Formats: sequence, C-alpha cells, structure tokens
Amino acid sequence: MVLMIFSAGQSKPCIKSERHVRYAASLFCFLVFAPLVLIGQGSVAVSAGVHQAPDADGIYYTGPEVSTPKLLRTSAVPYPKTIAEGDVQGFTVLALVIDAAGRPQHIQLLHKHGDLFDRPAIAAVKGSVFEPGRLAGKPVPVWIDVRVVFRANRAEAFPEVLITERDLPAPDPSKLVDKHNKPLPYIAPLPIHTVDADFADPFAKNPWVQVAVVDVLVGPDGLPKEVHVRRGLGFGLDEKAAAAVWHYRFLPATEKGKPIEARRNIMVNFVKF
Repeated sequence: MVLMIFSAGQSKPCIKSERHVRYAASLFCFLVFAPLVLIGQGSVAVSAGVHQAPDADGIYYTGPEVSTPKLLRTSAVPYPKTIAEGDVQGFTVLALVIDAAGRPQHIQLLHKHGDLFDRPAIAAVKGSVFEPGRLAGKPVPVWIDVRVVFRANRAEAFPEVLITERDLPAPDPSKLVDKHNKPLPYIAPLPIHTVDADFADPFAKNPWVQVAVVDVLVGPDGLPKEVHVRRGLGFGLDEKAAAAVWHYRFLPATEKGKPIEARRNIMVNFVKF
C-alpha cells in the first residue's frame, strides 16, 4: 500500500500541465452549492432553488442546472505536413470559457502534443462558434475542455467538447433521513464538485479501469484539508489522484445538524488499455 500525505499547510500539488490550471482567482473559489440542506426540528429539506453559483470571475461549470456548451461550427485541423511519416499520434487538450454569446475565451493549453499540432488546434478553437451553456434558460459563461485528436493515418482532426470538471446534483433528501424520516445523527461529507484525475486515452481499443483509493479530510467549509492515497497504483497515477481530490468540493459532514470536520474515501478511476 502506498501512503502519501499532503497536509493543508503544504503547497498543494498541481494536477500537472494536463490538468486545469485556471486563473488564480478560480483556484480557491470553486463552484459550491448554496444552501442545499436544511436540517432542524426533525425535518430535512433540500433547497428547490438554483444551487449552482459562479466562481469569483462569474464563470460556471457544467452541472445539474448549467447545461454544457455545444460546438456549432468549427474548422478542420490538418495533420502537419512537416511531420515525417510514421505512427505519430496524440492529442491536444485546451481549457476555455464559452461566454454568454458563445465565444471562446481564456484559452489555456492543458495537454501538449507539440507546437506543430497545438498551434493549429488553438487557431481552430478560436475560430469556432458555440451555443452557450444556460442556467434557468439564460446564457451564462461556462468552463469546458476541447480535445483535438491527431491520428497516425494523418487524417484531418476536429475539435470536440470534453467535460472533465463538473458540479454534481444535490443529494437525495431520502439519504439524509432514517426510516422514521428523522435527520440522521451523522452524515458523511458528500462530493458536490469533482475533477477527473487524467484524460481518457482516445486510442484505447480495449480499455479497462484501475482504481486508486484516496482518503480526504474535509473541513466544516467543505474544502479538503488533507489528502492521503490509501491504495495506490504507481506509475505517477497516485500523484494525479491526490491532486484531483484536492480540487474536489464537498457538502461537509454533519453531526446533529452541525457541520464538522470528517474523513471519507474517494475512488479515483483511471482508464487504461
């Protein structure tokens, strides 16, 4: 068993250049659900209003109330002619914001495949047209990823939308009460915002899943305070698993209705082939 400990006082590992490196204000202002669970006087209720809120820059993530932006029009990305013949395949991944008018903004390179591939991929995405994400029918700016896959047959590549970071639905109220419909004396932390630990391999023919088990200490504010890789996989995957969980957000644990610090395990999946 591999045990890795990252305390809240240490610098938190970034999820490599291939993971979302949002501009600084967003790193500590991740989307949270505004009052979701109200517990008291023998009753449990989940707010029926809009639960998702933007980050400090007014940008949303895809989730139960916010729809995913759709790619309406784009251009092909040619395979670089200067690349020598051979099985050179890979992919470029970009993080970007689709604003309320459907325009790509704040484009960031997450996964590099080489300058000859990355530059035309960025140019194609800059010139693309999107249908914006919506909240309650209103267009809003939303974070997405876009992947461009370059295959060994040297065919033209096209941008495609990915969602690797998202908000989760509010918890089912029935899971917060006992059989007598009374509030549970203890409720464990519940994830409400998750991040993929790695990008899926588009070339996997027979994919299979490996799972790392990560223990996280969640504070009363719903933020991770410590991350421990309890069951690791090696090959650099443990660092990716821990880094991903640092970016999770939770509804904090409650004891008799009061938010408390508590631990829980997170299963982090990696698709291999």
